[in-house]
Amino acid sequence: MGAKQTIETNTEQETYELGFRMGSKARAGQVYTLIGDLGVGKTVFTKGLAAGLGIAEPVSSPTFTIVQIYEEGRLPFYHFDVYRIGDAEEMDEIGYEDYIYGGGVSLIEWADLIREILPEHYTEIRIEKDLEQGFDYRRISICEY
Repeated sequence: MGAKQTIETNTEQETYELGFRMGSKARAGQVYTLIGDLGVGKTVFTKGLAAGLGIAEPVSSPTFTIVQIYEEGRLPFYHFDVYRIGDAEEMDEIGYEDYIYGGGVSLIEWADLIREILPEHYTEIRIEKDLEQGFDYRRISICEY
């Protein structure tokens, strides 16, 4: 495990802007894992990341397709949602490795469900609420592996 930083956001816009900054710096082959309960702002963060990659089309969670592909940004963006995945074999069936070892940027929601097939190096983004800090408060931990 490499460097870890924690960022606190207090509005959806701040969470979006964090995603945007990370997307604007993302490199080909970058893999992000996105961990957090339902309703913490994973989609808001993802929309920011996509915008930072120069993707203008609407981004939504690929809950029923496992992977959504966006190719009009400065790098291809592969957005995975593995919440409903049965096992890692299902990821092989959709050509998972072609995406994550390709020339684009991958973001995997619920990645803790497929930890055994994650690449050696990735960036984990964990979003947590703390209602004592306010309804829109988020603690976002970013850790390099």
